[in-house]
Amino acid sequence: MQVTELSAEGLKRQFKIVVPAGDLSAKVDERLAEMAQTAALPGFRPGKVPVSLLKKQYGQALFGEAVEQAVNTSTAKAIEDRGLRPALQPRVDLKQLEEGKDVEFEVAIEVLPEIGKLDFSGIELERLKAAVPDKDVDDALERIAKANRDQKPVDPPRPAQKGDAIKLDFVGSVDGTEFPGGAATDYTLELGSGSFIPGFEDQLIGAEVGKTVDVKVTFPADYGAAELAGKDAVFKCTIKEIREFVDKPADDELAKKNNFENLEAMRKAVGERIGQDYTQISRQMVKRQLLDKLADSHKFEVPEGLIEGEFGAIWQRIEEAKKNGQKLEDDEEKMKKEYREIAERRVRLGLLLADVGRSNNIEVTPEELNQAVMREAMRYPGQERQVLEFYGKNAELKEQLRAPIFEEKTVDFILELAKVSEKSVTPEELLKAAREAEEEEPAEKAAN
Repeated sequence: MQVTELSAEGLKRQFKIVVPAGDLSAKVDERLAEMAQTAALPGFRPGKVPVSLLKKQYGQALFGEAVEQAVNTSTAKAIEDRGLRPALQPRVDLKQLEEGKDVEFEVAIEVLPEIGKLDFSGIELERLKAAVPDKDVDDALERIAKANRDQKPVDPPRPAQKGDAIKLDFVGSVDGTEFPGGAATDYTLELGSGSFIPGFEDQLIGAEVGKTVDVKVTFPADYGAAELAGKDAVFKCTIKEIREFVDKPADDELAKKNNFENLEAMRKAVGERIGQDYTQISRQMVKRQLLDKLADSHKFEVPEGLIEGEFGAIWQRIEEAKKNGQKLEDDEEKMKKEYREIAERRVRLGLLLADVGRSNNIEVTPEELNQAVMREAMRYPGQERQVLEFYGKNAELKEQLRAPIFEEKTVDFILELAKVSEKSVTPEELLKAAREAEEEEPAEKAAN
């Protein structure tokens, strides 16, 4: 095998590799000898077929097999001998392929950049920390009590009022034509809940059991179903029952109904859950600060192939959003420029975090991967077993959970080295800061 370096510019490398015809011929002869030991053709006993006959019948296929193997092994050796770390699969361009002659091909690769030693001790970050006020816990307990309210038929009968739960049948139509998903039977709706299109519930206030009401509404311009967005619709509603809610107090009985020993135990658990939510919001904000600083302070060259791959994935989501009727900026070229910059930032940060993790022996343990699978299963109540079986049968899908775990562990590692100060804030201030941070990066959000 002869390797000639054709170019080395930035992260791009290109080689010319020549595999001698004799090497390929020897490989073909070796395979023919193996086949001859067991091959069977009409008129010959197994293992007695002449090699010349096997070569005539299978020689071309074996030559192709030998070429493929030679290309793969020689490419891998050329890369290994030079200590290169490819960012993507090498691109192979065959220049000469003819039986009896040397095989010549060119290999083009992009390599991962050398990031070098990193020092995170100079990074300064601020972590917002919010305590959980008693009022937040009280409000949460009140919501739990509201969700556990009983219902009873109104007695004596009366028209529906705001706050009632009504059972109804309805059929929706646009320009006199019914549309898919616009009908339901025995549907229970709480008037005033805001769960339906604006104006729908208001028109059912005053409705009576057994009566039919035509509810006229206009679908919002940004409605999820593009074919209905902005359209006027009529829902023919038949009221079948009117029920009123019976308030329940937040007490030990409510706690036991929700699998707690008493109200104090439920109160403690609720407070801890709210605290975990605040901690998670705070962590996401300090992580965003960290990634911003890492992106700003590390401007190493990034493989173009990785950028194109990431940009392609982002742009595909943008195209799907357009098809679903989502309103996006009209200037497509400007959008592409913004999203290409986002793609480059993501790739750069991904390479940086990967390098930090690799150089500091950060690994995802099997236990952590199994916990991630369990969390995925918990997202589908009642289907946990099916989800676990699905991941058990799809190793590649399970491996996809590894990357986010690795990223979080690497971020934690860097945060331990950085200078992180804490600032006490109210929950309102924390949530406001989180909203403002999201509003500053609308393009990044749309790309997800």
